[in-house]
Amino acid sequence: MNAIKETHFNFPGQSHFYKGKVRDVYTISDRYMAMVVTDRISAFDVVLPEAIPYKGQVLNQIAARFLAATADIVPNWVIDVADPMVTIGRICEPFKVEMVIRGYLAGHAWREYSLGKRSICGVSLPNGLKENDRLPEPIITPTTKAAVGHDEDISREEILAKGIVSIQDYDQLETYTRALYRRGTEMAADRGLILVDTKYEFGKADGQIYLIDEIHTPDSSRYFYAAGYEERQASGEAQKQLSKEFVRKWLIENGFQGKDGQQVPEMTPERVNSISDRYIELYEQITGQAFERGDTLEITARIEKNILSALQRLSS
Repeated sequence: MNAIKETHFNFPGQSHFYKGKVRDVYTISDRYMAMVVTDRISAFDVVLPEAIPYKGQVLNQIAARFLAATADIVPNWVIDVADPMVTIGRICEPFKVEMVIRGYLAGHAWREYSLGKRSICGVSLPNGLKENDRLPEPIITPTTKAAVGHDEDISREEILAKGIVSIQDYDQLETYTRALYRRGTEMAADRGLILVDTKYEFGKADGQIYLIDEIHTPDSSRYFYAAGYEERQASGEAQKQLSKEFVRKWLIENGFQGKDGQQVPEMTPERVNSISDRYIELYEQITGQAFERGDTLEITARIEKNILSALQRLSS
């Protein structure tokens, strides 16, 4: 199977190019952003050496679905989904924080809690919680948005004290975050899933706050299967989950957490294909729809053609 690790397009009116961890972003005429969701995969803020077939399509199509389903809560950046792996949208100035919201003690929050910390991003947590326990109420644990390197936990108080976001905008970001999480939780429940935690990114254009980037994807979110959750918690079993956590766990088990001197374990073709299969499973479980594999014979040519067609429509 072919996979897109990077792109090198040159579109008419192209004024800027940005390569993120998994996205290649083209700015067109300082008016539109064409975001190619590649098949790169990252963990612990490190891009892994092998690309995962269909991963970009999975993320882009899940995000498109949930952005459309939450547009009544907050306007979003999307103008056109030009290709299974491409979204074109309005240019926004991103806020320099990511709004992470957690309904359960899992992942990074659990790792911090298990080290004895009882305050995460300025939010106090009670003693006696177990991994994957439901929290008394959802908590917002923001992170800085690093251009390079690791994102860092930060509290509301620090964000406001440092002037990273104004209090008026931050209060609105919190309101949007809680409303989006409620909607995501309801949609997950309809699929027999629990939305454990997720993150949202926002930007501003012409004084208006927009929801940007992806939402409710397995890269930005963690899901548990609802059936059997309580029984697994009571017996101390691991939760059956849908997220990228299975990749992180494989890396941890093989001695890699993104720290200096650590080596990414070998990503054999079997490992790559198994990760691809898991992403497709995630898509079908989260959306309730069969995954339709895009043509992988000439992915780059297909993407370029579809972006050019979309830009022509937008300019006409």
